[in-house]
Amino acid sequence: MVETIAELRLPTQELRDDIPFYTKTLGMKLDSIYPADDPAIGVFSGHGLRLRIERGAEEAPGTIRILTDDPAGFADGVLRLMAPNGTRIEIEERNPPLVMPQTVHSFVVRRLKDQAPWIIGRAGMHYRDLVPDRLGGSIIASHIRIPDGGPVPDMVHFHKVGFQLIFCIHGWVDVVYEDQGDKMRLTAGDCFIQPPEIRHRVLEASDNVQVIEIGVPAEHVTEIDHEMVLPTGKIDREREWQGQRFVYNIAKDAEWIPFRLPGYICRDTTIAENTKAVAGVQVVRRGDGEPRWAAHDTDIHFTFVMNGTVTLEGEGREPYQLEQGDAFVIPPGMKTRLSVPSDDMELLEVTLPGVFNTKLY
Repeated sequence: MVETIAELRLPTQELRDDIPFYTKTLGMKLDSIYPADDPAIGVFSGHGLRLRIERGAEEAPGTIRILTDDPAGFADGVLRLMAPNGTRIEIEERNPPLVMPQTVHSFVVRRLKDQAPWIIGRAGMHYRDLVPDRLGGSIIASHIRIPDGGPVPDMVHFHKVGFQLIFCIHGWVDVVYEDQGDKMRLTAGDCFIQPPEIRHRVLEASDNVQVIEIGVPAEHVTEIDHEMVLPTGKIDREREWQGQRFVYNIAKDAEWIPFRLPGYICRDTTIAENTKAVAGVQVVRRGDGEPRWAAHDTDIHFTFVMNGTVTLEGEGREPYQLEQGDAFVIPPGMKTRLSVPSDDMELLEVTLPGVFNTKLY
């Protein structure tokens, strides 16, 4: 069997000064050293890294980041060090706690016709940003499309998030999830809740599949799991990931009920129930009655126009005539009204938290 080893080369002026630092301070092993009469090269290994420190090497000294579950117990608790050869050492938490930024509230309207750029992101997917200011980093809302159907070049991965929604608005996509059985097909109107760190993989998509993805906070890490094979062969519908259960909500099974705003009806996706009210997701249609002015007290209130048209009126602002592909965010306490909805109007509403109060005027 052929074995291949990769190593990183770093420069030094005097190897004998580096040996005690890399072995004692950083806890690495000295694997080889040569030539014997005047050592110029030392190879060290440890913490998943192999270093070749070479006298006179042309490379810059660089930076090594060491991730550990016990930063205070590593290198006597010193988090920033400088090696004798000039390499900067940074000691960080291996699994830092998720930081939820404080929401910077603003009134946001994002129109499809404004031609915001599509950015090519992970696995060749195209992303359009629906909340450019991201409310101070508290949320990212993306309109995602895959132009060409077929297999998706994805790997088993997970996201370090507080909340994540995938809502299909066009076409279909097949995804497989940890402990949820075989692949599941998301079609227009269906949605998944991906609990924090659930392993999953996108398998295949139709031509021009489009989804809305909501992630909290805006900046979060995606990690590849090289060990897990999906499907896992296990089904555990009641399993929780950080207090949240996986949700696969199918549009055709929905029951339509009166919405919190007069003049509209909605279908609930069960997401508030399954996330313990971390978030709520509802689909809204035109109902009976006259729309009224209202204000809410939830932290984040995001809406995407999936179909039809509607007018968004805001206190002290010019009305916005919204159509398919537009999105908006309403800050808490602001009076607004959704008026003149077309018969085919359909909205996707996402709120965090999922339980809040609405005041009608």
